[in-house]
Amino acid sequence: MKLITAIVKPYRLDEVKTALQELGVQGLTVTEASGYGRQRGHTEVYRGAEYQVDLVPKVRIDVVVRDEEADAVIDAIVKAAQTGKIGDGKVWAVPVETVVRVRTGERGPDAL
Repeated sequence: MKLITAIVKPYRLDEVKTALQELGVQGLTVTEASGYGRQRGHTEVYRGAEYQVDLVPKVRIDVVVRDEEADAVIDAIVKAAQTGKIGDGKVWAVPVETVVRVRTGERGPDAL
């Protein structure tokens, strides 16, 4: 099993959710996040005063899938989140040793 984590722009969340649903992904976790990458934030003007926004709002999406589904899920997230502009985000996958469904006690792939 793999834990796939994606950091994307908040307004691309609906497209990513739709892409994952089309692949049959059963569940996901979404968390509001903030940070910066190469863009190092940006400058905004509010009531005539210019100020630096160091941390850009993002959304973190976590999905646990079977190993054989991981590449398709990653590709779907990238395609749905991509705008071609700086700050589109990142996607990564890490191995998961154990998953337990709390309600039933099922373990491993049955718990997905």
